[in-house]
Amino acid sequence: MGSLLYDADHAAEFDDRTLAHLQVIIVNKLRRRESFPFTWSDERRSMTIWLSPHTPVAFVYHGNRRPRLNRAWLEDLALIANSAGGLIVVPEPPETESVAAAEAQGVG
Repeated sequence: MGSLLYDADHAAEFDDRTLAHLQVIIVNKLRRRESFPFTWSDERRSMTIWLSPHTPVAFVYHGNRRPRLNRAWLEDLALIANSAGGLIVVPEPPETESVAAAEAQGVG
């Protein structure tokens, strides 16, 4: 399990694979100086936070290796993050064969 630390006093726990995908989306939006809501749910609650370029954010991984990224999931998360509702954690879709083949060949 990894952690998304935000606003100095708060943390959210995600498995390392989910956190790696969220990191790509969040960093890209903040790099473009975009503010947005981020919503996730766990067994106990649903939570929405407002992320902006002024919000301190850290990604802490507890595993030794960063997970391989699923381009299809990144595309889904990016589309969702750019919607009016902001970033929402959705289940990982299967990778398409063309994406997996392109990555295996070092393309993309």
